[in-house]
Amino acid sequence: MRFETRLSASMIALLTLASCSTPDQTSVTSVSSASSERVMDYPLTIGDPFTVGSVKYTPADTALYDEVGLAGWYAGNGSSTKTANGEEFSPSAITGAHKTLPLPSYVEVTALDTGRTILVRINDRGPMTNERLIDLSEGAARQLGIADGNASPVRVRRVNPPENERSALRSAMAASGRMNTPESLLKILREKLAKQTPPVPASVPAAKAASAKTKTVKAATPVATKAADKKATVQPVSKAGYVVQVAAFASRSNADALAKKLGAHVAPAADGKLFRVRFGPYVDEKEAQSALGEARKRGYPQARLLRDQL
Repeated sequence: MRFETRLSASMIALLTLASCSTPDQTSVTSVSSASSERVMDYPLTIGDPFTVGSVKYTPADTALYDEVGLAGWYAGNGSSTKTANGEEFSPSAITGAHKTLPLPSYVEVTALDTGRTILVRINDRGPMTNERLIDLSEGAARQLGIADGNASPVRVRRVNPPENERSALRSAMAASGRMNTPESLLKILREKLAKQTPPVPASVPAAKAASAKTKTVKAATPVATKAADKKATVQPVSKAGYVVQVAAFASRSNADALAKKLGAHVAPAADGKLFRVRFGPYVDEKEAQSALGEARKRGYPQARLLRDQL
C-alpha cells in the first residue's frame, strides 16, 4: 500500500509539471507571433524605378517634399491585401500610396477646397496613373472629407511627427487634428496647382519639368524655433540659409503683432498679399532645427523649417 501511495503521488506530481509547461510554450509562441505582425517604421524601403504609361518614377528619400496635385482614394482588393512594404492593408487606417516617397513616410495632406489638414502614413506605391499625386485609404479620405470616387486637389508635405502620432497611425488610429490652412495660403497653392497642366510628377527629368513651367515649393519638416530679434521688423531671407516659419497672415497688423510677441520678424511674400512670421535666417541647419523645436514647445506645432524663400 505504501508503495502504491508513493507511486500515485509521483505520477500526480509529474502530471502537474507537464500541465504547467504547456501554457509557457503557448505564451512564447503567442508573443513571437504578435511581434512578427507588429507594424514598424524601420527599415525604410526606397524601391526601384518604375514606369506608369510613358512616365518613369524614381523613388527617393526626399526630406523636404512639398507638392500639390490630385488625391483619390482606394480600397485595395480586400482587407488582407499586402501593401508595397509588406504590411496588411487596412481600409480604415489613415494611410496612403505615393509613387516616390520612402515606405513608410509621414505626410500632411491638405484639402485645397477646405483647408482641412490630416496626418497620413505612406505605406504603399501608387497611384498607378499619372493624373493623381496620391491615393488615400478610405479612412484617410473620409477624415480629409474627400467624397467617394472624386479626385480632389491637395497639398502633400512630408513631415517628421512625434512618436505618439506615429504610434497612433501605426495602430490604425487617427493622429491629433491639425490647424486649418488659412485662405490666403490656399489661394497661392491653388494657383500653383492651376499651372500644372498637365501635372508634372517630381521624378520627371528637369527638361520635362521646365517645359511644363512648374515651380517646385521647397518646404518643411516639423521640429521648432528660437527667439531672435525683439522687434517685429521686415527682414530679407537668405536663399543660402534656413528660416523657421511660425504662421502666415493676409493682415500685416496681425503678422506684426505675433512677430512682436515672439521676437520674430515679418517676411512679406513677393506679391505683398501674404505676411509670414519667421525666425532666422540660420546658416546652420542644426541651429535652425533647434529653433524649430523651441517654437513647437511654445505652442506652435505647425511651425515649419524652410530652406530658401518661397
